[in-house]
Amino acid sequence: MSGAVATKSTQGGNHAVRWLAVAGLVYLLICAVGMIGSGFKGATQGQAEQLFAFATNPFMGLVIGIVATALIQSSSTVTSIIVGLVAGGLPVELAVPMVMGANVGTSITNTIVSMGHISDKFEFKRAFAAATVHDYFNLLSVIIFLPLEMMFGILEKVGTYLSSLMLGTSAVGTDAATLGSFNFVKVATKPVVNLFKSFSSIFEQPIAGVVLAVLGVAFIFLSITYIGKLLKQLMVGRAKDIMHTTVGRGPISGIASGTIITVLVQSSSTTTSLMVPLAGSGAFSLKQIYPFTLGANIGTCITALIASTAVEGDVQAALTIALIHLTYNVLGVIVIYGIPFLRNIPTQLAVWLANLASEKKVYALAYILGVFFIIPLVCVGVSYSLNTVV
Repeated sequence: MSGAVATKSTQGGNHAVRWLAVAGLVYLLICAVGMIGSGFKGATQGQAEQLFAFATNPFMGLVIGIVATALIQSSSTVTSIIVGLVAGGLPVELAVPMVMGANVGTSITNTIVSMGHISDKFEFKRAFAAATVHDYFNLLSVIIFLPLEMMFGILEKVGTYLSSLMLGTSAVGTDAATLGSFNFVKVATKPVVNLFKSFSSIFEQPIAGVVLAVLGVAFIFLSITYIGKLLKQLMVGRAKDIMHTTVGRGPISGIASGTIITVLVQSSSTTTSLMVPLAGSGAFSLKQIYPFTLGANIGTCITALIASTAVEGDVQAALTIALIHLTYNVLGVIVIYGIPFLRNIPTQLAVWLANLASEKKVYALAYILGVFFIIPLVCVGVSYSLNTVV
């Protein structure tokens, strides 16, 4: 009996240590975003638009977001970096297509996970369809919203309006120090940011800014990687239980559970990958899994929102791009899933591709390489060539 009590006590202690580690890593994450913003601002010396002249084409921004996220396999990391860059001077209109691309790029993870079922034809068909429905939804969302954004700037207007409501209209273009509502975060992270600023100051600008930004990116990688590992240990078992009890109860319940679980684990890749084996085994149908993946899209926005509270530079711009990411994903669910005709397109395409891939596995490989790497890189080359000619 005493041994069982001691074991429970030890497990409780381990859980407490892991939660403290998660808190420490979240602190490191928001410090890292502040470092990126400060470093980017110093490196460009107020000339951010010139540095990003190659991305004035929104399609190029989209491609950058897709490829970067597919390589890193973490939209949380990419969007956090984008938040830091926007705070340092990257124009919001250039960052909007990048966050759209991050949505597309992150769906590669669960598509790769589905390959684990490749030895069983019928399991693979179910798993691959469940994985690629997320891909097709995100691609359809880009097809709808990117042209609208290019023509009317809808998302930027909504994001700016919401950030103004949250911060006050006097916050536009001001520094974080003037924003009382977020001062506690700035004060908490300033010592760490200043410490690394001092370290990077051994170099001359713009090298000092580049070093500070690179350190910030490295710390984001480190923090998000280990936050994911720790939260998987702390939450994944519970997340699976929640999923079993909520996914089959209808689309609203599925979207809500996908959102909640993704907020808890701070990784849409983790939550969408959770459902692939369940779909492959036949425990859930594609129709039941589909809403859950949409909730994961919404839940993953939490990381960028957290990051935007501790940037160095233009806080309103940073909060605006984080809110644009959230607005984009919420509107995507409302518009695409809310209209029956549009709602069925991702599932129909996913089933069609899964049928092809289950017969010839090379189609699955060609799809992953083509959508996430080859086509985007070819587009980059073509766009660069056209710009050079012009």
